[in-house]
This record gives sequence, C-alpha cells and structure tokens, in this order.
Amino acid sequence: MMPEAGAARRSSFYYGYWLIGAAFVAQFFAMGMFSYVLGPFMLPMIEELGWSRSEYTLSRSVGQFVMGFAGFFIGGYVDRFGARPLMIAGTVLLAAVLVAHSLVQTLTHWIVLNGVVLTLGCALVGNLVVNVTMAKWFVEKRGQAVAWAAMGVSFAGVLLMPAATMLIDGLGWRSAWMLLGGATLVFLLPAALIMRRAPEDHGWYPDGRSAEQVAQGLAFKAEQDFANSLTRAQALRTASFYLLVLAFGLFTINIVVMLLHTVPYLTDRGLSRAAAALAITIASVPAMLSKPIWGVFIDRLPPRPLAAMGAGLTGFALLAIVLAVEVDLIWLIYAAYVLLGIGWGGMIPLQEVIWGAFFGRRYLGAVRSAGLPFALLLGAIAPLLVSYYRDLTGSYQLALLLVAVCNLASGALLLMLPSPRRH
Repeated sequence: MMPEAGAARRSSFYYGYWLIGAAFVAQFFAMGMFSYVLGPFMLPMIEELGWSRSEYTLSRSVGQFVMGFAGFFIGGYVDRFGARPLMIAGTVLLAAVLVAHSLVQTLTHWIVLNGVVLTLGCALVGNLVVNVTMAKWFVEKRGQAVAWAAMGVSFAGVLLMPAATMLIDGLGWRSAWMLLGGATLVFLLPAALIMRRAPEDHGWYPDGRSAEQVAQGLAFKAEQDFANSLTRAQALRTASFYLLVLAFGLFTINIVVMLLHTVPYLTDRGLSRAAAALAITIASVPAMLSKPIWGVFIDRLPPRPLAAMGAGLTGFALLAIVLAVEVDLIWLIYAAYVLLGIGWGGMIPLQEVIWGAFFGRRYLGAVRSAGLPFALLLGAIAPLLVSYYRDLTGSYQLALLLVAVCNLASGALLLMLPSPRRH
C-alpha cells in the first residue's frame, strides 16, 4: 500500500538508488560464481580429477533444480521480510563454500558443494531477491533501474571470468577458489546490509515521488501497479503465466549454455584458453553497456516486442558463432559474440519488467518464484544435454544450433503472448 501523504521523507536523494548499487554488486557475485567462472575451471579440474565434461556439468544441472526449489520459498520471503536477512546469510554461505571448493577430491564433493550449497548461496543473494526488490522500489523507472543493477551480471563476464582464468593459470584452480571466496565476503557483505524491503516501509513512494506529486496524480502508474497485483494463486490460474515461463525459459538457456561451454567449445577448435575466455569478455562488454539503453526503451515502448527482438537476436548471434567457428575466422567469432552480448543485455530487464507489468509488484516475489521451477528445468537440462552430445560425438555444432532455434522460438512466443485477464 502507498504511505500516507505526510509520511514520505523529504530528501533530495531517493534511497532506491542505493539499492541499485547494492543489487549491481550482488548480481556480480551471484551470477559470476554460479555461471561465469565455471567455464575456466572446467578443463583444469576434469584433467586433474579424471571426470568427463558431462560429469562436471552435472553440478550445474543439479544447481538449476536447487535454484528452482529454493526460489519457490525465497520469493514469498522477500515480499514479507525483504532482501537483507537473506542476503547476509547467503553471503556468508557463498564465501564459505567457495573456499571449500579448493578441497574437492571426488565427483560427489563437487556436486554437493557446487550443485547444492553454492547454488543456495547464490539464490539467497541473486537475481530473484534483488530484482523483486527493484520492482517494489521502481515502477515508472523499473526498466532503467533493473537494467543498471543487472549490469553487475555482465561486469562479471568483463572482470571475473578473465580474472579467474589468470588465477587458475597462475596459481592453480584450488588457490583460485579460495581467493574468490575471500573476495566474495569482502565486497558482498556491505551490499547485503544496504538492502531494504519496500519504499512504503520507510516513508518513501516508488520512483522517489514526493507527497505533492502523489497528490497531483503523478504516481498513478505505481498505484495501479499495486492495486492490480495478482496473488500467486491468481497468477497460476492464468495461461499467460505458463506461456511467459516457457518463453523466458527458452530465451535464457542461451546464456546458461554459452557461459559454461564457450571456453571448452573454442579451445576444442584450436583457440588458446585466454583467447576463448576473451570471447565471453567481448560478449559481456556490450551486454553491460547496452543494458541502460535497453532500460530506456523498455520504459518508453511496449516491452514484449522488445523481448521478442532480444530473443531473436541471441538466436541469430549463436547461429553466427557456429558459422564463424566452422570457417575458422577469429574476427568473425568475436563479432558474433558482440551481437550475442547485445541480446544478453536486454534479457534480465525485459524479464523483470514484463513479469511486473503482467502481475504487479505487491506479490511479485511469490509469483516469480512459482515460475522458477519450470524455467530452471529447461536451464538444468540444456547444458547437460549439450555436454552429453559433445562427449558422444566430439562436436558441439548441432547442440548449439538447437539452442539457437530455441531462442528464435522464444522470440515468436513473446511476440504473441497475451496479458493475463483480471476478473
């Protein structure tokens, strides 16, 4: 509910902007440790420990199931109590389990630590927690707020992936895991302490609107967003909910697969580990820089056509990557990764804005978390199937082409998706 007219704090700086910075840091570490660093660690770990690529990837597939299960409970908790308690616990857990990765000796250790415990830590500090919070603090500027915060995801590719590669190559993979754990605790804990549940709890209005502006009707969009919110039970009775889950599930398997498999895919084709890791950095820079641009367009234009365009672009870019690898042109490979990064740039803000527009902000955590098990099921199966196909055939080509087709199908579905009916 909106605060009373006299309750809003008079301040020239809206506290929601602090939350954007905290969410940036949180997503840098959550997505960075969940996905970005796994590619550089794959070959050194499987060579020393004697695993196959499918066995190594199994932890990420287990992790997707764990993320979906945990998220089902996390979203409702964020609605009721806010992100800060979850993020403090998640920070401590994530830092500790990263250090414990340095002690891995068996496949069971790896699956439990990386697939289960690390995933829980990332879930407690990651996208669902911070983006539901962003959706409560911003309505009119939701696209831009989520986009700026989501730049942390791409910055992990710019900084964390090459840094992890250098640490592994210079110090060994066990020492690299320990250093990543220490950095997580130092930088993520202050971000967790900044988080707050909702602006109304502290006398603010969404988007930093003043009491006078609210009285003039300038916060109409935020009031309608709150009033028209659907509960989890109501959302689950709409066809739009399931179609949206499917569409975004098909969209996001691209990033899950490519973050995990780019380094081994390109090294298989003769590139050095540094050159292969550079491809993800090259994708991450436009992904990061394009997010604010996506955010501006999202707040001004209908988001569904934009989402369809983003999904189609990632599919086209992946087709171009496969073609470039086949003709063995390094400049064309990197150019295709630039296109891929631009498509990635819109992925998170488009999802969050469309979910918020469809179902409102009041119960958004519970609604979003209800969709996670379905969406993450696709994310769990896709990288494992890609690894299995590579182990079976010695090639990634057909598997990556199928991922590209999934992205194109996602774009078509998003273009036709109806808004939920409100009775």
